[in-house]
Amino acid sequence: MRHAARGNMADPALGELLAAMRACRACVEAPAGAPLPHAPRPIFQVSATARIAICSQAPGNRAHIAGRPFYDPSGVRLRSWMGLDEAAFYDAANVAIIPMGFCFPGYDRHGGDLPPRRECVARWHDALFAALPQLELLLCIGRHSLAYHLPETRRLSLTEVVADWRAIAERTAPRTVMALPHPSWRNNAWLARNPWFEAEHLPELRARIAAILSR
Repeated sequence: MRHAARGNMADPALGELLAAMRACRACVEAPAGAPLPHAPRPIFQVSATARIAICSQAPGNRAHIAGRPFYDPSGVRLRSWMGLDEAAFYDAANVAIIPMGFCFPGYDRHGGDLPPRRECVARWHDALFAALPQLELLLCIGRHSLAYHLPETRRLSLTEVVADWRAIAERTAPRTVMALPHPSWRNNAWLARNPWFEAEHLPELRARIAAILSR
C-alpha cells in the first residue's frame, strides 16, 4: 500500500476516510442482519491518483487471509483480461480496487461465498467515489457492482448488461463504466457460451487501460 499512502498525503480528507474504512467494524457491531462470522478485515486498494477502479464484489477467503485483493486464481484471470502484470495490477497509484463489500462475507450452506455485506455501501461508497474525481474507468464486476454503479440495469440479466458494453461505455463517459462477469472459474460455462466477450470486449478493455496508463 506504499503508493496509496503517498497519494493520500496530498488529500488529508481522503486519508481520513480510508483510515475510517480500515477501522470499520459495522458488520459485527451494527450488522444489517446476521453479523459477520469472523473478525472484520477490510480489504481495498485506493489512492488519490488512481484513474482506473476495479469495482468488484467482495474479497474471497484467500484474499481475507492474505490481506490482499484478488489474491487467488480469479485475480490471475482478471489481470489477463486487463492486460496487466501483477506489479501493475497492485500499483495503487494507478489502479484502485473497491469491492462492494470490504470484508470476506463468509460461506453459504453450499460452500459458495455469501453476497457482499450491505453495511459497506450504506456507510462508505457514496463518500468514497465522490472523493475520487480523477477516476476515468470503472470496471464493474458482477451484479452487485452493476446495481450500484448502473442502477438502471437492475432488471436486466448480467449477460444483457455485459453485451451492451459499447453503449454503456459511451453514455457513462467521462467516467466510463465497462461491465464484466466475475473472473471466477465458476463462469467458465458463461465464457464458453459468449465468445464475443473475449473476442470483442476484452481487446477494447485492454486498449482503454493501456491508453490511460500510457499518459
